[in-house]
Amino acid sequence: MILLDGKKVSNDIKDEITEQVKKMKAKGEKVPHLAAIIVGNDGASLTYVASKVKACERVGFDSTMIRMPNTTSEIELLDKIEELNENPDIDGFIIQLPLPKQINTQQVLLAVNPDKDVDGFHPMNFGRMALDMSTFIPATPFGILELLDRYGVDTQGKHTVVIGRSHIVGRPMSILMGRKGFPGNSTVTLTHSHTKNITQITSQADIIISALGVPNFLKAEMVKDDVVIIDVGITRVTDESSEKGYYITGDVDFENVSKKASYITPVPGGVGPMTIAMLLKNTLLARERQMIQ
Repeated sequence: MILLDGKKVSNDIKDEITEQVKKMKAKGEKVPHLAAIIVGNDGASLTYVASKVKACERVGFDSTMIRMPNTTSEIELLDKIEELNENPDIDGFIIQLPLPKQINTQQVLLAVNPDKDVDGFHPMNFGRMALDMSTFIPATPFGILELLDRYGVDTQGKHTVVIGRSHIVGRPMSILMGRKGFPGNSTVTLTHSHTKNITQITSQADIIISALGVPNFLKAEMVKDDVVIIDVGITRVTDESSEKGYYITGDVDFENVSKKASYITPVPGGVGPMTIAMLLKNTLLARERQMIQ
């Protein structure tokens, strides 16, 4: 069993981006600038955005965090997005989800300039991805592709089962794993909460990508020997015996499934760190595109 170490690979990517930024500075070019909007005081969201700002500092990017109160109206948020769309100093920006109930998430994502949509959530970028055109790939799927690529995991002709059909992970992964090229060229089955006899499907899979958010959902008896496991799930489970009062776990029963797997991602330290690294990569791509225009 080989551990797909997202922490190590993400650090490698950050080192590579740092070198590119140094070259840009040496040429007197403007360095990439990533902005993040966060609405409200959700603890997990604040932690996540803070880690993105820290990652920007590490690679030499400029970064801006815009905090707005939980009472922010949709119009106020749309005005702020338009400000960032029009600001030539900002190369890319993200809106941290989830948003408060009074705000229509779809309307907000549609308002982002596709050229600055480094999260890859805009329908135009999603459509370009589906057509295998150059675009911003959503950061988590992009990170999974990078992990498979850097570890040389064979995907051609394999049966990939994706568990979960969210627009952020499941659906894009099902498209990307079936595309021509590497990683890709696999036969994809997309499963979800209404899929019947899921064990019958997962037990035939060469590669399983689980993005369900249900702790320890995937058991050893649901997979075959030498399966490749990508665990996207990350859930806080209450544990009064621990100092923090909780522990982090994924969708996969790691202890038992890892005994059968050829490759597997840990949680934490697998897909999570890759997401931030690929967001940085998308921001660098946005800056490069701006320079060409």
